[in-house]
Amino acid sequence: MKHTIFFLFLLFIFVSCKTREKNYIHYYNRVNEIDSIYRIADKPLIAVRKYKRLVRKYEPKNQERLDEFENYIYLSDQYSRNFGGKKTLIKFAKEIAPYGDSYKKHLPLFQKYGIDSIEIKSELLKWENSRDKVLMDSITTIFVRDQAGKRADVELMMKNDRKNANAMKWIITKYGFPSLNKVGLMGNDNVFLPLLTFFSHMSASEEYPYFESQLKHAVKTGECPPRVYSTMVDRYHLEVKKDDILYAMYLGMNNISDSAQIDRNRKSIGLPTMNHNKIITKDFFKKLKRSRSEMTPNQPVY
Repeated sequence: MKHTIFFLFLLFIFVSCKTREKNYIHYYNRVNEIDSIYRIADKPLIAVRKYKRLVRKYEPKNQERLDEFENYIYLSDQYSRNFGGKKTLIKFAKEIAPYGDSYKKHLPLFQKYGIDSIEIKSELLKWENSRDKVLMDSITTIFVRDQAGKRADVELMMKNDRKNANAMKWIITKYGFPSLNKVGLMGNDNVFLPLLTFFSHMSASEEYPYFESQLKHAVKTGECPPRVYSTMVDRYHLEVKKDDILYAMYLGMNNISDSAQIDRNRKSIGLPTMNHNKIITKDFFKKLKRSRSEMTPNQPVY
């Protein structure tokens, strides 16, 4: 009897650990540390080892400009380190599925590990079909309305923002935060869905307190990128409260008086420091320029 109780206790602890919601702010901060090791300290093998431990604990992201999952896979391959082969590459394909044909630049690596374009396209189709039709109809309507009249008519803009705030509240209540994995970059009829731009508009909404709370929670669950949340909050502080910004993600005419405090604020939600972010951005545009120079004249930019 004692052994049974002890076994059930261990099982309860195990299940609790497995089902406990992970805090992705810890993940983002760890990624920033590892990225510094790889990008600034130039120690790729140490970075690979640390990334491997991290992706065992968290479902990896592939954040814009940081590209941590991509870096981990390519560095591992370059230095003949085991990253999980085909299984990990399929997971990577699912992570980049919302970016459309961007998988094509990774085809040589996929093929190296026995994955052809047909299998990749099949994974992309699965993701495409997983998107909820009502959600896609609703969020497409929101983004079309958000850009009505190019936001030049102030009265129309304010009216549409009120409608969109209520519609987005309904989406979050029913579906949770409309993450990249849920809705993608493009809605119906190839309508662009820039969440960062939309939520920055919600900084002036009467529903701002609701969105601030919901997005902060979504940052912790890994659904909302920290930069989306921080841009909305900064714009609110700058344009609504007429106060100092917190994260230096939405800059106005004001100067940053305490960069150390800004960096502490950034770390509290998983953003890299301002100096680290400058290096990441510089490297991103270098990479973008290089990829464009390697393209054929008729090849589109993704």
